[in-house]
Amino acid sequence: MIMYFFIVGIIISCNSEKGTLIKGKIANLEYPYILASYLSADTLAIDTIPVRNNGRFIYRSHIDTLTTFSLYLNNYENMAVIFADEGQKLSIEGDAQLPDLIKVNGNEINDDLTAFKMENQDLLFQRGQLLVNLQKNNETDTGRNQTMVRHDEIAKLNVLNHELTLKAEDFIKTHPTRSSSLILISNFFMNSDNPQALERVLGYLQGDVTKTQIAARLKYYAEKMNRSAEGARMPFFKLTDKDGKEIFSHDFNGKYLLLSFISTAGIESRETVELLKNEYTRVNKDSVAFITVYIDSDIYPVEYVVNDSIPWIVVPEKRSWGSAIVDTYNVQYIPFHILIAPDGNIKVRNVPAQGVADVIKNSSAD
Repeated sequence: MIMYFFIVGIIISCNSEKGTLIKGKIANLEYPYILASYLSADTLAIDTIPVRNNGRFIYRSHIDTLTTFSLYLNNYENMAVIFADEGQKLSIEGDAQLPDLIKVNGNEINDDLTAFKMENQDLLFQRGQLLVNLQKNNETDTGRNQTMVRHDEIAKLNVLNHELTLKAEDFIKTHPTRSSSLILISNFFMNSDNPQALERVLGYLQGDVTKTQIAARLKYYAEKMNRSAEGARMPFFKLTDKDGKEIFSHDFNGKYLLLSFISTAGIESRETVELLKNEYTRVNKDSVAFITVYIDSDIYPVEYVVNDSIPWIVVPEKRSWGSAIVDTYNVQYIPFHILIAPDGNIKVRNVPAQGVADVIKNSSAD
């Protein structure tokens, strides 16, 4: 009988060791846990991973195919992504405050992505620091000097993102058959505003990776981007303004139309409203129309609209980021402005709020 229990104990112990193992150490965790989410049979699974005082953790999951794990750090403040398959053993190490530099090893995809991070760690470190600074600035009321600092930091961030995108393209071109190239395309090109760049890097891919679901999704996204790219015909939209009146895209045929996407709160959106008011005084109302779409309010109707006293069409979108116009026009962030020409074609995407009147004037003179 003793031998029987001994054998059963061995079997149970062996079974408990099966599965995919992810272990590691994350510094600067403010909470004693990490939240892991992944898709399992079309269902989103969420697990809580306990973390020791020294930041170490061990996590096992029973998966049977390549799976993307999102590890949420510091109560969803930051996130690390891991790619794991059945029975693999993966290691993770890094700093919760610099998620882009977290190293993951244990299979080809993670090893490739970690190598890319290490080759570009200076750029990623600078970007991480800028993102932290911008987050701090957004959480506090700032004066004019701080606003100028924030604009400078955003400009630096754009430069860093451009440099990293070039590095990613070099990697993709050098590794056209690797799954890691698909991940880099998704990270650096999918949320950009440049369909030509996305199509270009997709053209580098070779072999089996071109037949994957990720590749198909990226190709579909490139096609969607082209439908709202500069020079494309303005996609149809139907909106309801703050007074309940329906607004259609064809209502503005023969006019310049500025579609402005902003927030009900936040320093940049408040500044944008004031800048657009100044621009609106400089345009001919018979030939130019503005529409401002508020897309991120948790409360409907949007009360902040009244305080803005905007003299043009205002649309508080009930579905926020899930609204049809946000998807159709491929709006990735706010504030964001799209200028449509009188012929119905998209003239400029991401046109600066300050200078809209000059862009319209120069376009009319062409």
